[in-house]
Amino acid sequence: MAGMPMAHQSQPDHAMGETSMGNGHMMHMGNLKRKFWVSLILTLPILVMSPMMGMRLPFQLTFSGSDWLVAVLGTVLFLYGGGPFFSGARGELATRKPAMMTLITLGIGVAYLYSIYAVVANNLFHVTPVVTNFFWELATLIDIMLLGHWIEMNTVMNAGSAVDALGKLLPQVAHVQDAAGHVTDVRLVNVQTGQTVVVRAGEQIPADATILTGNSAVNESLVTGESAAVKKTVGDSVIGGSVNGTGTFTARVTGTGETGYLAQVMTLIQNAQNAKSASENLADRVAGYLFYAALFVGIFAFIVWLNLTNLAGALSVTVAVFVIACPHALGLAVPLVVARSTALAAQNGLLIRNRDAVEQVKALKFALMDKTGTLTQGQFKVNHLLSLTPAHDDQAILQLMANLEAGSSHPLATGILTAAKRAGLTVTAAQDPHQVTGMGQFGTIDGTTYGLVAVTYLDQHQLAYDHAQFQALAAEGNSLSYLIGNDQVLGLVAQGDQIKPTAAKLVTYLKQHGITPVMLTGDNQETATKVAQAVGIDQVQARLLPEDKERLVGQYQQRGQVLFIGDGVNDAPSLARADIGMAIGSGTDVALEAADVILVASDPADVVAFLKLAHATNRKMTESLWWGAGYNLVAIPLAAGILAPLGFMLDPMVGAIVMSLSTIIVAINAMTLRLDRPRN
Repeated sequence: MAGMPMAHQSQPDHAMGETSMGNGHMMHMGNLKRKFWVSLILTLPILVMSPMMGMRLPFQLTFSGSDWLVAVLGTVLFLYGGGPFFSGARGELATRKPAMMTLITLGIGVAYLYSIYAVVANNLFHVTPVVTNFFWELATLIDIMLLGHWIEMNTVMNAGSAVDALGKLLPQVAHVQDAAGHVTDVRLVNVQTGQTVVVRAGEQIPADATILTGNSAVNESLVTGESAAVKKTVGDSVIGGSVNGTGTFTARVTGTGETGYLAQVMTLIQNAQNAKSASENLADRVAGYLFYAALFVGIFAFIVWLNLTNLAGALSVTVAVFVIACPHALGLAVPLVVARSTALAAQNGLLIRNRDAVEQVKALKFALMDKTGTLTQGQFKVNHLLSLTPAHDDQAILQLMANLEAGSSHPLATGILTAAKRAGLTVTAAQDPHQVTGMGQFGTIDGTTYGLVAVTYLDQHQLAYDHAQFQALAAEGNSLSYLIGNDQVLGLVAQGDQIKPTAAKLVTYLKQHGITPVMLTGDNQETATKVAQAVGIDQVQARLLPEDKERLVGQYQQRGQVLFIGDGVNDAPSLARADIGMAIGSGTDVALEAADVILVASDPADVVAFLKLAHATNRKMTESLWWGAGYNLVAIPLAAGILAPLGFMLDPMVGAIVMSLSTIIVAINAMTLRLDRPRN
């Protein structure tokens, strides 16, 4: 549709092409896998021909012109492999929040410039003493940082997004009819408001529109979550992305660009994701502190040593400070833990799509969760079936209800159809079946129009029913539906949903860790309260329409960080808006794409497993960051000569050994991460 912020086509290398580099910046990284391997190939001859922090290693080889060759290879590596970090540093500095990218850029920038100066000074001006170059450090830092980000990107978000998934709900072309009645296939992006489109049987409706001629039944599960068809005739509105039934109709397009329903949902998701991505992660904060520390110590050391020695001596010490500040271990600290954590999660039915969700767990205050399918099985059983008229017995009421629900996959419909099957009834689908959104299912049986509706419909249409009876059955935890015909209430069915065995344990765990559980449901208040009491939830929001959920997420976020658990297209904006969006595995593709975490088994115990894993992961991240940053915190002042009055200056060899050890320790620490999975 013209002007619609449609999703871009997913590219094969998308997962390698972009990554979040802290401070909310999305930085184009190119293909990190290719960059890493090319950089590694360029690094090998540099390692052979260049000393490590001035220390020659046994395997090193030098010859006439080798310094110039190293300089050329180092320049190519600096520009090619370092490019992503330069882009990231520009983004961080633009927001005045230097972090990992700025620290890396400082290290490799100083190392490169000083190394070029060293090659020129040594080979053209033959200065004495010989100036040490840092091409060895430059190459290894670039490789390690590229490897770290490659690992991170391979273990978190895959190609695709919620916006991509929404875009796939729309067809590529629309059948546009001109004033003369001729029909032409037009690309969807070129369809305009006011044009007439033809929608044939079984096709997806290309845009929001109003029916001009014809009638049909439309599957609006996109909006309602109910797969039963909704009757549509002249004058009715249809939503782009819904599926047409057996009829063919023409319709005038009313929603294109940003006015269409899907476009508005896309905007909600994009805005929510942008709002959520503004937080800094722990590694970026630590890197930011190290950047300022290195900058301050380096400048201070330069001033001091300039007064104690000469320009060459002061410059050498300053460069050593900046190069030692390069975060070799720090750059791997988080990616290695993330890789291990994500692998453990996947093995246990938890798909982590957004690394930030793990860090957000530390500050969670509220857990908003749906009732049906999350706390309960979503498999309803008929507990009470009553005829309310002498004209029909209970079995006749069940027969009419089953005929109305024939073909529906809604959990309440499934319960009725199961009861009819057990009673030995033969179900015959009602004629002209259609749904009134949020009210119930209607159809014609033997010439009479019947409806199976919620109590809300009875209240709105002032149909008499026994309020005390409703209260009593609902208080038992039942969801009630009423059979109506000829504006009379003929019977009722009360269905109960079984609470999942691990639901109460989830609520107990949340409370023990200072997280307030809140139930969200479209069911009646009495049923919601009954389930909430059974699992130990104190706060309940009932009779919710789909659009209420995102509003509630925003309201709770004003009081603290929020975890939201849900499914369906209607939940996608809420999943994206929440600090952590968790989708059950049986949800729609859009909901799964909008979520940060996916529960494959839809088991409440998996929520506990994720929270436990997240806490363990955060501990490991903190430990690894201390190991990674600890080296820098000790080595930077030593390189600056803080102990020089005592006759001690950091030996480059010692610095290199400690740097390597800190990297190894960080890797081992990540591998020791375990998941203490709760037992049911």
